Amino acid sequence: MYDFAVVGVGPAGARFARRAAESGYDVVAFEKGSVGTPLACSGHVSTDIWEYVPEEAKERLLQNRVYGANFRVGGPDTRAYPFYKREEVSNVIDRVELDRTLADCARDAGADVREGHTVTGVEERHDGVELTVSSGGETSAVEAKMVAGCDGPISRVRRAVGLPEPGETLHGVLAFDDEPDDGDFVDVLLTVPRFFAWRIPRGDAGVEYGLAAPPGAEVNEMFDALTGAYDVETDHFCSGAIPIGPPDRVTTRRVFLVGDAAAQTKPFTGGGILYGMTAADCAVETISPDDPATLRDYESAWREELSSEIALGHWIRRAYSLPESVQQLGLRALSGEIAVHMDKPTSFFSRDHLAKLVGR
Repeated sequence: MYDFAVVGVGPAGARFARRAAESGYDVVAFEKGSVGTPLACSGHVSTDIWEYVPEEAKERLLQNRVYGANFRVGGPDTRAYPFYKREEVSNVIDRVELDRTLADCARDAGADVREGHTVTGVEERHDGVELTVSSGGETSAVEAKMVAGCDGPISRVRRAVGLPEPGETLHGVLAFDDEPDDGDFVDVLLTVPRFFAWRIPRGDAGVEYGLAAPPGAEVNEMFDALTGAYDVETDHFCSGAIPIGPPDRVTTRRVFLVGDAAAQTKPFTGGGILYGMTAADCAVETISPDDPATLRDYESAWREELSSEIALGHWIRRAYSLPESVQQLGLRALSGEIAVHMDKPTSFFSRDHLAKLVGR
């Protein structure tokens, strides 16, 4: 009987496994394939990422430093509205290697991380949870006092225990051009229904192109139009779901969701790496495997930490659907030097950022 079984070893699952093991709990974590693959997520993150990995990992993970973004209402040849800082706004990292590094941190802390193990069943009981786990053609049963469902936007754990679905699931696609580019700015193109497309320079690793759109949109056709507008050929095409809008409840009596499984993501970008790991820390700090009542504390803690950012993120996303003339007016008024944190939209109202706006 483990204290915690973790299903999914992406950033949220690895972070929870590491922190729980460091706290003295007996932790087992299952990843259905190899950690980090297949790639289905951008590697553009805030500089806060370095608080979660060993210092020596930065040189291996870092691909490029980003100082701002050029927003465009049309294609790459239309007017750019720059938002920038004089110091780094964000970094581009090796996304696959990030997952592997975080999983290694969990192993080093004492968690039993098992790759090539697929959880096919979740049976919740009064005193624990029994997982059915398949590996190498064999099936076994694993018991834990509690289960952390960290298995992504299409969460098997979430559905097995009857927890609500995210408010919305977008379809994201991305691919890469191998031509090196160490540019200082990413491109954000407001040319996709209810979301956006992007171009991210990755240093010697090349360039990432991507977009996300609501269900029913022809994302492949839009992606072809995007790369055609930049006149590039891409490879390593990736596709995945992006959950937006956490449900009202992410816990049962013995199961709790973390990360994309709980839709703990930024509504205005779809990114969830930092939000998921923040929620993982909340889980470790509040949940006792011997006391199911502490799951209520987790529900309160992660929402207190993230709900304001998520709520404001929904409002920012609404601006993507405004008429083009209104978008241009807003971008013209707000562009320039900023003091905003890319993971914290509430920082738009910070004293430092308001001073930047007034000083223009």
